[in-house]
Amino acid sequence: MIKVADIAYVRFAAPDLDAMERFARDFGLEPTRREAERLFCRGTNPEPYVHWTERGDAGFRGVAFEAASAADLQAAAQLEGASAVESLDAPGGGSRVRFRDPDGFAVEVVHGREPLAALPVRRGEPLNTGSAQPRRGALQRLERGPAQVKRIGHCVLRVSDFARSAEWYQSRFGFLESDRIFLGDENNIVTAFMRCDRGDAFVDHHTLLAVGLGEPGFDHAAFEVEDFDAVMLGHDHLMQAGYEHHAGIGRHILGSQIFDYWKDPWGHVVEHFTDGDLLDAGAKPNLMDPATALGTQWGRFGP
Repeated sequence: MIKVADIAYVRFAAPDLDAMERFARDFGLEPTRREAERLFCRGTNPEPYVHWTERGDAGFRGVAFEAASAADLQAAAQLEGASAVESLDAPGGGSRVRFRDPDGFAVEVVHGREPLAALPVRRGEPLNTGSAQPRRGALQRLERGPAQVKRIGHCVLRVSDFARSAEWYQSRFGFLESDRIFLGDENNIVTAFMRCDRGDAFVDHHTLLAVGLGEPGFDHAAFEVEDFDAVMLGHDHLMQAGYEHHAGIGRHILGSQIFDYWKDPWGHVVEHFTDGDLLDAGAKPNLMDPATALGTQWGRFGP
């Protein structure tokens, strides 16, 4: 087993890269490289890309996770079902090891991608609250436009057998469980919010969610933005651009993220989020019911 450090990117296929690039820009991603058959998009953080589209029949093509070191990537190649280490033909170079999970989803572990310079992030003035007013003598005037994605945060997959998928991901990549969700009997665990194990470092409440209900398939990928204003600005921009809204705006209970979900032109669901919970390796998993997992602290987890 290795312990992956983070999610790296998601891969899709789409028949029209022009339309995907327009959506990516409206969603707040920035193209890194456009080729005849591939499009790579980044956020404002230094990673060279977080969203990879190849020309083809529309669909989800896989998820990648960051190895903590070159040694871990070499170790990943020794795991059951792994490919050899191979060069990554994409912006920033690097190397990868490829897998197929129990439902056939393509999973990659990558290392050595060269970072790019971070992009500037539009920020408003500090927020005044009822208890503290740090913004004095300055007017809050926000610049309209896309939300500006910073980085990718997590991926959610629907799987045929949660226990089998959880064992596969945890035994290879060291994922820890933050919240377990039961259906009916408390022993009937149908999903768990899984995070990376980075010891004392605080990480996202979840990097991967494998939901053992329904037919296997891609559910959504989530991308972090700067703050609540960015979520709202992005919502208005995508609405005015005519894209299909999927769910939100609201604040999840599990993970606590403020969320807003949209569909790209082929129905792939992508999320803007901000203000999520951070946990270290010492946090113990909670047992939760489906109503809590699907519930919100405010707003709606639905159209």
